[in-house]
Amino acid sequence: MGAKVVITELDQYLFGQGTHYDIYKKLGAHFSKVGRREGVHFAVWAPNAQSVSVVGEFNNWNVEANPMKKIGPIGIFETFIPNVTEGQLYKYFIVGMNGELLYKSDPYASASELRPGNASKVADISNFQWRDQNWIKKREAFDVKTDAMAVYEVHPGSWRKHPLTKEDETGFYSYKEFAHGLAAYVKDMGYTHVELMGIAEHPFDGSWGYQVTGYYAPTARYGTPVEFKYLVDYLHRNKIGVILDWVPAHFPKDAHGLANFDGTAVYEHADPRQGEHPDWGTKIFNYGRNEVKNFLIANALYWIEEFHVDGLRVDAVASMLYLDYGKQDGQWVANKYGGNENLEAIEFFKHLNTVVRGRNPGTLMIAEESTAWPKVTGDVEDGGLGFSLKWNMGWMNDFLEYMKLDPYFRKYNHNKMTFSMTYAYSEKYVLVLSHDEVVHLKCSMVNKMPGYLDDKFKNLKAAYTFMFGHPGKKLLFMGQDFGQLQEWSEERELDWYLLREESHIQLQSFVRDLIHLYERYAALYAMDEDWEGFEWINADDADRSIFSFVRKSPTKRNNLLFVMNFTPVERSDYRVGLPKKKNYKLIMDQNGMLEEPVLYAAEKKECDNRKFSFEYPLAPYGVGIFLY
Repeated sequence: MGAKVVITELDQYLFGQGTHYDIYKKLGAHFSKVGRREGVHFAVWAPNAQSVSVVGEFNNWNVEANPMKKIGPIGIFETFIPNVTEGQLYKYFIVGMNGELLYKSDPYASASELRPGNASKVADISNFQWRDQNWIKKREAFDVKTDAMAVYEVHPGSWRKHPLTKEDETGFYSYKEFAHGLAAYVKDMGYTHVELMGIAEHPFDGSWGYQVTGYYAPTARYGTPVEFKYLVDYLHRNKIGVILDWVPAHFPKDAHGLANFDGTAVYEHADPRQGEHPDWGTKIFNYGRNEVKNFLIANALYWIEEFHVDGLRVDAVASMLYLDYGKQDGQWVANKYGGNENLEAIEFFKHLNTVVRGRNPGTLMIAEESTAWPKVTGDVEDGGLGFSLKWNMGWMNDFLEYMKLDPYFRKYNHNKMTFSMTYAYSEKYVLVLSHDEVVHLKCSMVNKMPGYLDDKFKNLKAAYTFMFGHPGKKLLFMGQDFGQLQEWSEERELDWYLLREESHIQLQSFVRDLIHLYERYAALYAMDEDWEGFEWINADDADRSIFSFVRKSPTKRNNLLFVMNFTPVERSDYRVGLPKKKNYKLIMDQNGMLEEPVLYAAEKKECDNRKFSFEYPLAPYGVGIFLY
């Protein structure tokens, strides 16, 4: 089933240096041969353990049956056990430095038992025939600066569910079922990528996958690791990119997990001021320890190189960069210069992004970073962190604060919609309306909007129009493209039945039109990083709460003029200034894409400090997108 697995002195040296980028091929459980005997080679890093043994279904969980041998100076234990078969459960029984008796899951396991069980599972992930070669080849040329990117953020366990039965109490779609349904929906809507939440194994559904115990194991909720490969492969064959949420910021204290792994702080800092998040009740990785950095960097490479994913969205980056994040005085330790910057995490990010993006051209490393930390997407050589993209949390907060206002008060908050353009080119941004914005009593997107239900839908169409016109990649969380009314919950599927109602059908159709428009015209993405790609026509019409701007293409052809009215007041006499004396085609309004464009000719009438203009009657919450 496999060649002989041997952990060499070079393996140990590289792991100790933090540069063994495929250490997951040596640590963990791997099918192996010793002489003529077939079995599994087990290896685990437990530097301060007195002893370690493997317990599992193959030895009736007998702690004395299969002791492991400590090899080398850095604390790796290994053993070979014959006749172990695919799918058998196991754990490591560890006697800690002070005599602690610990049963631990394998940090490098490729598969896990379905919760509430927490044992690791012997798995062979090598026997899958990939058919996505065309996608992978094409991915190498993907340029985050100039290519379109519209992301559909999805929680697989609650996108759709089967009816619950005694035999199936979860209703989860399998990876294969999910692949087919998701690909069909995403292709129809026009999204270029999906971002999947909660793929790495985690014990508690309510954590949404952000408290990980199995960093190398696709969750057993939806099937096997090979079936997860099928999901990625199928999406790729349907020309859909796959991004995973990835959580290197912290891990939970569950007894079977990484915390106090051998009775001592192995993966975390021993000092709780450095090793714990008081607000989250979780442990912080020790980014100064080479073997821990290696565990995380190899894990990022594992998902990209073994499972072909196209990128990682790195969760809670700010909590890693700031030593005092979420902490009071006395709860944190300053760096050697007396500052609050986590120097070890900074170096970790530079190392991580350089290796991942260097080895895998066209892949994405995306930072969820909520502060004004400089050069998050800057080049490492220039003092940056080396991420491909950064979530634009500032835009999101200002945008939602504005959209939640009664339209009467929007004129006093006009700058909330214009301020983001003052820093739009300081980083490479993704505009995000993520799961975080539709939970914990924050309301769904449509219910954030003011007014009666009909007004809410009109507001949301205007809002999405502004979002798709604004520079930056795009991300929408599932359900928000058809007007999910309830807040999201991981316990139930989306309210797909709403798509029997006209208002939800119309909103979904409108968003579909916006996404297809976004991808069709390079003006909306090819100059996201160039200030010459955007120009305000009127950023100061606060009294009427109207915004107008143009997006320009690199070829100077097929530019787009946007006009949006954020009040319920009709502006039948509205006139918009024009960048050039040309004919302008109205291609989309508040009702969606027009079957036949309507021509508007430039008139020599001054407006918005421009020589030319035309009249465009603006409906209440009306929008207009013009091609010129």
